[in-house]
Order: sequence, then C-alpha cells, then structure tokens
Amino acid sequence: MNAILRTPEPADYETIASWITDAESCVRWAGPRMPYPFFAAELQSLLEVAGGESYCLANAAASPLGFGQFWVIAPGAVHLGRVIVSPSARGGGFGRLLCELLIAHAVRVTGASAITLRVYRNNTAALSLYSSFGFETVQDESTEEVLFMRLEANFSIDQTSHGKPGHVFHVERQAHE
Repeated sequence: MNAILRTPEPADYETIASWITDAESCVRWAGPRMPYPFFAAELQSLLEVAGGESYCLANAAASPLGFGQFWVIAPGAVHLGRVIVSPSARGGGFGRLLCELLIAHAVRVTGASAITLRVYRNNTAALSLYSSFGFETVQDESTEEVLFMRLEANFSIDQTSHGKPGHVFHVERQAHE
C-alpha cells in the first residue's frame, strides 16, 4: 500500500465532495453545523477550523484516497475530525493508514500527549478501527448518539521519513502498560 499524507489541493475538494452523497452522510462526516447540500468550491472554507490542519491521503497518482483534520482542543490534546475514506477505497486498509499518518503527524507538530475524536455509536467500522488503536470511550463526554474517545500518545514515530507530510512515515504502536 503506497500512499502519502499531503495537504489538500483545491481540486481535491471536488473529489472529497463527491464522497458525500446525502445529508445524513454529511452530518456523520462533518457534524451538524456543516450545511448540505454544499458547493464543492466552498468546501475548503466550510471545513476551516481555527488552528486546524487538513490532510489528504493520496495514491501514487496523487488522487485523494482519504481526508482528515486535526486541531488542538486543549493544552496537550489534539482532536481528529472529519476523517473519511473514498467509497472506492474502503475496506483496503486506507482508513488505518490515514489514521496512523494523521495521528503521528498531529502528535509531532503539536506535541500533544493525547488524541481525541468523536464517532457515531453505530459507525461500527470506524469504532472498530479506533478501538484497535487503543482509543477508549470517555463516557462523561459522550452522548446517546456519539462517543467521545481518547488515546494517550504512548507510541513512537519512525523518523526515517522525518515525519513530514508528503512522505510516508510509520507509526509504531506500543502495548498499553
């Protein structure tokens, strides 16, 4: 599986917009404040988060396979959001790769010691993926529909690629102690 994490280009937002086919999938991906329908040309500005960074997982031909964002939500904690994989790439391990690269980069650039995210309780594929990374549910922050999850950053980044976006780098997860 050869893919890179890179900043999105304007044309990527057209592709990402095509993955969101109805209001329900829009809410599940971007949250209730995201309007639907939306124009692909507006997507970049609609997704802006103060202090946030956006990234695409792209194949060798530079075509987007996935998208995700992160932003600092509190000192020492970075939040992942709006993680999505192209419908045609689902089931191929690209969600795992996108999350590995996004988490590693977020920790590297922010120095965070914890990573958080939200996931709908009935999104079993995403819930299974996040649980496999060691994310744990924080009940006090969860709702009837959405789980708030947290992962302590107890892993190291393989620095052979220097951890730069646009280069493939590997996350080595360590077992919980």
